[in-house]
Amino acid sequence: MTTPTPQSAPAIRWGILGAGGIAHKMADAIINHTAGELVAVGSRTPGKAEKFVAEVGSGRAYGSYEEVVNDPDVDAVYVATTHNDHHEPALLAIEAGKHVLVEKAFTQNAAQAETVVAAARAKGVYLQEAMWARFLPHQAEVRAAIARGEIGDVVAVQADHGQALTHVERMYRPELAGGALLDLGVYPIAFAHDILGVPESITAVGQLRDTGVDGQVSMVFQYPGAQATLHTTMEARTQNAAVISGTEGRIEIADTFYNPTTFTLKRHDGTSWTYDGRLDNGFQYEAAELARNVAEGRLESAILPLDQTLEIMRIMDEVRSQIGLVYPNER
Repeated sequence: MTTPTPQSAPAIRWGILGAGGIAHKMADAIINHTAGELVAVGSRTPGKAEKFVAEVGSGRAYGSYEEVVNDPDVDAVYVATTHNDHHEPALLAIEAGKHVLVEKAFTQNAAQAETVVAAARAKGVYLQEAMWARFLPHQAEVRAAIARGEIGDVVAVQADHGQALTHVERMYRPELAGGALLDLGVYPIAFAHDILGVPESITAVGQLRDTGVDGQVSMVFQYPGAQATLHTTMEARTQNAAVISGTEGRIEIADTFYNPTTFTLKRHDGTSWTYDGRLDNGFQYEAAELARNVAEGRLESAILPLDQTLEIMRIMDEVRSQIGLVYPNER
């Protein structure tokens, strides 16, 4: 199958809320890999938005999110704030009538996600989770190969995501919804959901750090005739690979499985083939998905519907419940 090039999507004028590292990656994707335009960037930290626009060479700098969402030249807003602060900025953009792309994890918990989704549906604006891996060419080809029956019936999914982030201060701050699960674990969870859907049951164990955030989590998801074994840690860089095993073969996705990467499909009859999905950046595909859908009058993505985003958030809530992970503003 062929994934449309992001440059072929209609032009969208973007505003970005937040000016951290992930916002820089999206700015590069918009400016250099789509037909879109970065119009505005907002940060509540004095001087940060000005520095951002100077670095990327595009956009107006604002000292508040309100100014970005009220800019008449902004068509769509990308929420790039910390996990504890996706909910309110997304609602702010929705109320202003902007289309919204919200960085993963979509919100801190399912209740917040339900509120954001309900608001977008009531307002009639487009809303999408920025789970970029779901939109990448290699992941689309993985889904297509499974749909063609090339590995038979899927019986097992394995995925892990571990990064050595002990030096990153925000990861240890519970008030910012830090820890491994929302930042890293969302990738293997969303991957398993993409392949197998909602599990019948979930078993999770985790290790909490002194500050109360999760350092690492291991999970087993049970499905009819299949299982997913998943792991995440913020204390070591793991293999970051994924394997989908079926009755007729398997798909091995290389490090890092959620980045633009390669995979090899190996059948039990000894035949195999490899797909090379490596490319620059990658965020342009989720941005292009929004642009195409907005131009066609849709309010959500068929590749990652809002109901699936809600399902993923409920799965993470269950994992958090089992490992005792509660953030301060939830007490």
